[in-house]
Amino acid sequence: MNLFQGTELVLGVTGSIAAYKAAALASRLYQLGAQVQVAMTRAATEFVSPLTFASLTHRQVVLDVLALGADAEIEHVALARRARLVIVAPATANTLARIAHGFADDALAAIVLDTKAPILVAPAMETGMWESAATRANVEILQARGITFVEPEEGHLASGASGKGRMAEPEQIIAAARLILARGGRLAGKRVVVTAGGTREAIDPVRVISNSSSGRMGYALAEEALARGADVTLISSAQDLPPPYGARLEPVVSTQDLDEAVLQTVRGADALVMAAAPADFRPVVAAEQKIKKEDASELTLELVRNPDILGKVAEMRRAQPQDAPRVVVGFAAETNDLLANARAKLERKQLDLIVANPVPQTFGSDRVKAILLSKGGNAQDLAPMAKEELAGIIWDEVERLLEESFQ
Repeated sequence: MNLFQGTELVLGVTGSIAAYKAAALASRLYQLGAQVQVAMTRAATEFVSPLTFASLTHRQVVLDVLALGADAEIEHVALARRARLVIVAPATANTLARIAHGFADDALAAIVLDTKAPILVAPAMETGMWESAATRANVEILQARGITFVEPEEGHLASGASGKGRMAEPEQIIAAARLILARGGRLAGKRVVVTAGGTREAIDPVRVISNSSSGRMGYALAEEALARGADVTLISSAQDLPPPYGARLEPVVSTQDLDEAVLQTVRGADALVMAAAPADFRPVVAAEQKIKKEDASELTLELVRNPDILGKVAEMRRAQPQDAPRVVVGFAAETNDLLANARAKLERKQLDLIVANPVPQTFGSDRVKAILLSKGGNAQDLAPMAKEELAGIIWDEVERLLEESFQ
């Protein structure tokens, strides 16, 4: 779900070397379909030319608090009223002080003071300035007024020192903006749990039993739920995927870890989407030291079954329906008899919806072939598509099921 398409927003740029990152941010927002209006302080123009932003956004930059628009409206007033979101990036210590204390002596400060839109601030400054008592007090004032901050990062600073003060990267600011725009979305007020990745069962300290699941489907589901305004917990065994901004991440390794995390987090949840690929078996005993091939010509592993997580959730729904998730979605990764195996799992686990995938071609791919089977017997045979697109279709079904559960 692209929340930026057609969205009018103001990007405020202030006098920091990090203004060059604001150019990349403006470009990315424009590519996402946002109508980006840049407002710059005079100090910001010393670092990046207004022509740069005008070229990237195809709109004239606002510089003058007294400027009039084409229809003789006061420009900063019109922008403050039209904007759905105001982003200030980079925000200097001086800017934080001025907006905290209600200054309106330039176009950007006036927009911030006048707007009713949510405001997102990405500070950039030297570590000492960020940690100073004055700046901390100003941040507290602004947060108390509902302004959202994307904290600065640790790293190399303009002075040559290293520390906390670098402006967050554009993609992180966009993720925070997306979270703000998602407020009031179709899943607002709903708490959902998503699992992702293939679990790993230790044979010894360096070897595991696992599978080829990348976790990308689960992460796409978490991202889409966030874009719809949900409170998202992501339980993941994936090791190389950045966590979605705004999700509560619960890292796990083994199927037993996953079992414990799911049963703890699903109580009171509205939906569980079990996209993880847990290992069905684990070694009875994991060796304490690395098994050396020189010690034996053959190796036999004794395996034991792992917990049936969805089976336990089904039992919770029967025994404690008031605590259990109202909607449960499972996945069936099958090499043969896809529909028959998926239907059997749907009934056995008492699922509301199951996503049937042929494997191994689905594992690790950016595109996926899927059939959706519902508890009522309906089947949707979907064309191959991006995992992000499939995530949207799955959440459409979950929303429908949640509505039915209230009837």
